[in-house]
Amino acid sequence: MVNKKKILIVEGNTREENSEFTEVGIKTHTESLIDSIDFYKKNLDIDIANPSSDKSLNRTVQDLNKYDGLIWGGSSLNIYNDTEEIRRQLSFMRECQNKIKKIFAICWGLQVAVAVAGGEVKKSTKGAHRGIAYDIEINKDGSLHPLYTNKKLKFNSPAFNFDEVVKIPNNAILLSSNNLNNVMGLNFKTKTSDIWGIQYHPEITYEKMISLIHFRKERLLNKGAFKNIQEINTHITKINKEIKNSEKISRMKELENWLNYLYDN
Repeated sequence: MVNKKKILIVEGNTREENSEFTEVGIKTHTESLIDSIDFYKKNLDIDIANPSSDKSLNRTVQDLNKYDGLIWGGSSLNIYNDTEEIRRQLSFMRECQNKIKKIFAICWGLQVAVAVAGGEVKKSTKGAHRGIAYDIEINKDGSLHPLYTNKKLKFNSPAFNFDEVVKIPNNAILLSSNNLNNVMGLNFKTKTSDIWGIQYHPEITYEKMISLIHFRKERLLNKGAFKNIQEINTHITKINKEIKNSEKISRMKELENWLNYLYDN
């Protein structure tokens, strides 16, 4: 049997927002991530941390060296807002980058990782990914990187983000882009960590993205992400078409590749 690996999953949303998800029957990002990890039947010991809501992280910080890897998931927060919840996440990511060797940073996780390493995140000037990111293209460096092993060079993916990385850390390698966000896939290293980052959500189903659109309908209309209900319904129809064309193993290839990397010595 393959040796058990110990990983930490970091929840990006506050407990209050996750409670709202639960009340309407939507899984949290961490629950969706664990479901996707379970698909691969890896021998993993998983702990969960929520730096925005956990009042005392001292014990967790002291024990970070025991983890073989870290997956940091999504959030509805905006990193340029100077709130206590965000400051706590930035501080915790800094500790993780000092102590954990292998980090997979997804969407919000990518933005937090980049900000801590000297990059910059701003509101996307070309629009938002509203449940789906179209035409993500893997560049030459990406085609050689293990993140994209056996991945098509152009693909669509579940995604939900209004912000984007506009400045990458000094030693970062851009791996993929699309017409909305130049940084869709990124790899960079700190003194301790090798960080694989993506701005989209291979671990989340399109069905959940549709549920999130319904759940956030008023918020999305107020933000101007959609003009009206008719545009929302038309957009959901397009995502439903993608469901018919999408294949689970291909969609989640980045997660599979990182889990395989976790077991490489």
